[in-house]
Amino acid sequence: MSINNIRGVKKEKCALIIIDMQNDFIAEGAPIECPGGREIISSIKKLKAWGKVNKMPIFYTQEIHRKQKVDFGLELVRNEPEHCLEGTEGVEIVAELTPEDDEFVIKKRRYSGYYLTDLELLMNAFDRNVLIIVGAATNVCVYATALDAVQRNVQPIVVSDGVAGTSVELHEAFLKNIDYVIGDVVTAEDLIKSIN
Repeated sequence: MSINNIRGVKKEKCALIIIDMQNDFIAEGAPIECPGGREIISSIKKLKAWGKVNKMPIFYTQEIHRKQKVDFGLELVRNEPEHCLEGTEGVEIVAELTPEDDEFVIKKRRYSGYYLTDLELLMNAFDRNVLIIVGAATNVCVYATALDAVQRNVQPIVVSDGVAGTSVELHEAFLKNIDYVIGDVVTAEDLIKSIN
């Protein structure tokens, strides 16, 4: 893991993004239940509190699809079941992480938090070039958002104990790949200790 790469990062250049912590990924028995998803909530809450103390903007992504299912694209062609349909309980962000009034919810139709959303506008509005990423799923939306961040010269930092994948094996493999070629992977504790 790449703790040395984040030692020069300044808090005032960071934003925290909480990816898709929704019932359809986190609740017990969810259509795409991410192993360990409920266990990372405490780490995310800790990072959110730390981010607020340090005046970081807090962003959430919320995957949401129309009930007519016309905006899934190719998602359902793969192995994924229907999920995050508007008007269902599954689309809601888990109660423990309910967004507050001073936080920003970014609705998205695809994997990346950047694709056809206003995330880039918000990052620019707050003059941020470091994106701290937590949430689900490590191997899908976390990965896609980290990849799109680095393509925009935004430094992605993925918190290893703040993300969960669609399987333990894919979670671990994608953390290794993110750390190898996309961004930095660190624990919440190391992140808090290292950023000044």
